[in-house]
Amino acid sequence: MGIEAFELAYDRKGIVPSILHFGVGNFHRAHQEYYTNMLLADSDQKNWGICGAMILEKDADIFRGLRRQEGLYGLTVFGRSGHDEYHQIGSLVELLWGIEDAAAIIDKVANQCTKIISLTITEGGYNLDKKTREFDFSNEDILYDLEFPEKPRTVFGYIAAGLRKRMEANVGSLTILSCDNLPHNGDVCHYSFFSFFEKADMRLYNWAKDNISFPNSMVDRITPATLADDIPKLYARNGHIDLVPVYCEDFVQWVIEDDFLAGRPAWERVGVEFTKDVSKYESMKLGFVNSTHQMLSFPGFFAGYRKVDEAVGDERITTYLRQFMDLDVTPYLSLPPNTDPEEYKMTFIERLRNKAVSDQLSRLCFDAVNKFPVYMIPTITAMLQANADMKRIAFLLATYRLYLRRGEDERGVSYKIDDPGLVENDKMIIKSDKPLDFLGLSCFSSILFGSSKSFVECYLKYCHSIETKGVLATMDGLIRE
Repeated sequence: MGIEAFELAYDRKGIVPSILHFGVGNFHRAHQEYYTNMLLADSDQKNWGICGAMILEKDADIFRGLRRQEGLYGLTVFGRSGHDEYHQIGSLVELLWGIEDAAAIIDKVANQCTKIISLTITEGGYNLDKKTREFDFSNEDILYDLEFPEKPRTVFGYIAAGLRKRMEANVGSLTILSCDNLPHNGDVCHYSFFSFFEKADMRLYNWAKDNISFPNSMVDRITPATLADDIPKLYARNGHIDLVPVYCEDFVQWVIEDDFLAGRPAWERVGVEFTKDVSKYESMKLGFVNSTHQMLSFPGFFAGYRKVDEAVGDERITTYLRQFMDLDVTPYLSLPPNTDPEEYKMTFIERLRNKAVSDQLSRLCFDAVNKFPVYMIPTITAMLQANADMKRIAFLLATYRLYLRRGEDERGVSYKIDDPGLVENDKMIIKSDKPLDFLGLSCFSSILFGSSKSFVECYLKYCHSIETKGVLATMDGLIRE
C-alpha cells in the first residue's frame, strides 16, 4: 500500500512559542508535537508553538540535526492495517541547548510569552529515591544547582532560575505539564519541584504555591528509538531526506486534567481529551499497557527475541500476556466511562504485533529497576491484598533475575545488561545464588512478597524451571496450569 503525506498547513513565521518543552526526544516529537502541529493549522491557535529546551551533553546530535533543519522533521506513522502516513512537523519553532547557552533557557522560562512548561524527562528524571519516594538531595547535580543557581545542570535548576526572574518581573502565572509515563505525573512533578524550591529559595516556594499548576496527564503512543539503520529505510518509505526522523504506531492518546493558569491550546480540536480527573485513565493504561510491556520484556528477550512483534508472534507469549491482562489486571481496575476493556486489550495486542513499528525489547528491559515501582506495584499490591494467584508475577521476577545474572540469552546470544538505576546493594543481591535474596532488590522494597506463601513457592519453582528447562518451556507449562 502507498503512504499518505501531510505537508505543513500553516506559515511557521507567524507562530509564537508559548510552550517551553524540556526533553525533545522521539516520544515528545511523535506525541505532543504531533497534536500541536495539527492544531496550528487553525488561525486562532498561532500563539501555541513550542520551544524545545535540551540541557544534556547527550542531546548534542539531536539538537544539531534539528537546528540544521530549522526545527522541521518528519514523522512516519505506520498503521496496523497497512495504511501509513507521513507528517511534516513544524510546531517546534525554536530550539535551545543549555550546554551552549544556559541563560537563554532561563530567560525563556521567565518570558511573559511562556504559558506552559512541558516535560518528558523519563521516570527517573523526577529524582525520587526508589525506597522512600522522597526527593534525593544527595544527587550531585542537584547539590550543584543549589550552590550555583545561575549555571544549572538539572531541569529543576533551570526552571527555578527562570521562575525566580519571572517572579521578580511579575509577569504572571504558568503551568508545568508532565507528559511522562508515570501515574499521577502532575502530582509527582509538583512534589519534586516544590521539594527543590523549598531548599533553594523560600520566596520562590511561596510564590509558586499561587502561580503554578501541575495537571496530571496520561500519554500513550509506541515510539521506538530511531537507529542509524532506520533512517534510510524511512527515506525509502516516505521519500523525504531527514537527519532526525521519527516513526511510530497509528494509535495515539492524550488525556489531561484541565487546570491551566495562563491558558492552553485547544488541543481537544485534534483529539486530546480533557477531564477533571485522569486517574481512571492512568490506571487502565498502567495496567493494560505498561505492566503488560513489563511482563513481555524479560521473558521475550531472554527467550532470544529482540523485537516486540516477533515475540508476540509466538502464541505462547500472546496467551501468557492475555492471561495476565484478563486474570491479573482486569479484576482490579475501575475503568473510565464508555470503555470496553475487551476492545482495549485486543487493540493493544494488535499494536504489539505491528511489524512496521517493531519496537525493541531491549527498550522495554531498559532501566527496569526504576520502571517496576511505577508500572507493576499497583497491580502487585492489589493482587497481594486479594490473596490472588500470582504465578505470572512470580514467573516475571524469575526471568528478571536471570536476565540480570546471565548476560547471555538461552540461544547463547550475549547482551549488555542495561539497568542504570541499580544501586551497589542491588548489584550485591544479584550476585547471590539464593533466589529469595533477589526479592530484596531496591525496586521491591515496598512490596511484602513474603506475605504470600503461594507466591514464594511459585517464584522458587520458576527460578529452578527456567534454569533447567528454559523460559519458553516454563512459560508453556505456566499457561497450561
